[in-house]
Amino acid sequence: MKVCIVGLGAVGGVLAGWLGSRLPAGSVQLSALARGATLQALQQNGLRLLQGKGEAATESTLPLSASFAASADPAKLGPQDLVIVAVKAPALQAAAPAIAALCGPHTLVLTAMNGVPWWFFEGGVPAGNRCAGLQLTSVDPGGLLARLIPAQQVIGGVVHFSSASPAPGVVQHVNGNGLIIGRATGPTSADADAPLQAVAALLAQAGAAVTVSPHIQRDVWFKLWGNMTMNPVSALTGAASDRVLDDPLVRHFISAVMREAQAIGAAFGVPIEQDPEDRHAVTRKLGSFRTSMLQDTVAGRPLEIDALLGAVREVGAHLGQATPFMDGLLGLVRLMAREKGLYPPA
Repeated sequence: MKVCIVGLGAVGGVLAGWLGSRLPAGSVQLSALARGATLQALQQNGLRLLQGKGEAATESTLPLSASFAASADPAKLGPQDLVIVAVKAPALQAAAPAIAALCGPHTLVLTAMNGVPWWFFEGGVPAGNRCAGLQLTSVDPGGLLARLIPAQQVIGGVVHFSSASPAPGVVQHVNGNGLIIGRATGPTSADADAPLQAVAALLAQAGAAVTVSPHIQRDVWFKLWGNMTMNPVSALTGAASDRVLDDPLVRHFISAVMREAQAIGAAFGVPIEQDPEDRHAVTRKLGSFRTSMLQDTVAGRPLEIDALLGAVREVGAHLGQATPFMDGLLGLVRLMAREKGLYPPA
C-alpha cells in the first residue's frame, strides 16, 4: 500500500513513525509531503520518534530511504492508495491542491485532525434534516476543500493519543494509541467496506488501537464537545487543564458553552447524553496538561479557532439556536489571536 502523510506534526509524525518502523518490510511504501524546516530536518536526520517522556523516553529514527521518501512536490510522490492528512485546520486550504495531486480515483483520504471537518454533513445526518448537505463556510470558505477532496473518498479519523512535536522532524508520543475511523459519507456497514477494513488493518498492524465506526460524525462531535471549550479557555488564560477546572466560575462558564453545543447536536441528530460535569471528571483523569491551542499560542502558530468553535456556532446559527456563551468565548479568543497575529484580520 502506498501511504503518504501530509503534516508531520504531533499526530502525523507519530503515525509515520509507527507505519515506517513497525510493519513487515515491503508491506507499505511510505512517504511524507513536507516543506521548509521539516523537510530539511528529514533530509538531514530522518524522522526522530520519542516514546514516553522524561528520563524514561526512548528514541528511534526513521531515515529517508527507498521505503520512506519525503518531498515538497506531490508530483514526485505520485498517486497514493492512502493519504493521511494531519495538518492543523488553518493550513488545510493551502495544502488542499497538493493533497488532491496525491489522489487518484481510488485513493482514500484519512483526516486525522481536530474539530468539525468540511465533510461533516455529507451523509452525516439523515436526509431531510435541516443540516443535511450543509456547507460550513467557517472551515471551507468558497467550498475549495469540497471540490478538491470529495467526501466519497474521505475516511474521518478521531485521534485518542497524546503527542507533541518539540522541533521540526521530531515527534514525541506520550501515551495512548486510540484511533477511531469511519466513512465521511456514513452511516455505513463497516463489515462490507473492504477498503475501510484494509486501512483499519494496516493501522492496527502498526500499533494503533483502531475502532471502525459506522457513524464517525458521532465520534467527531463527542470529542469536540470537550476540547471546543478547554482549548480556547486555556489559550486565553495560559492555564493548564487542571487549573481551568479548579476555578468554579470558569468551569461553570465552560459547562454553559457545552450545553449550547449539546442542544445543537441534538437538533441535527447527534445527541450527547453525558452531563458536562461528567466530561470534566474524565478530563481530570488525564492529569495536568497544556492543550494544543495553548501550545500553539505560546509557539506563535495559527490557532484552530474556526474548526473547534466557529463551525459549531455556524451550525447553531443555521438552526436558529441562541449561543450567547459560545459567542462570548469565540469573540474573546478570536480577538486575542488577532492581536497576536495568529488569526486572520477582520
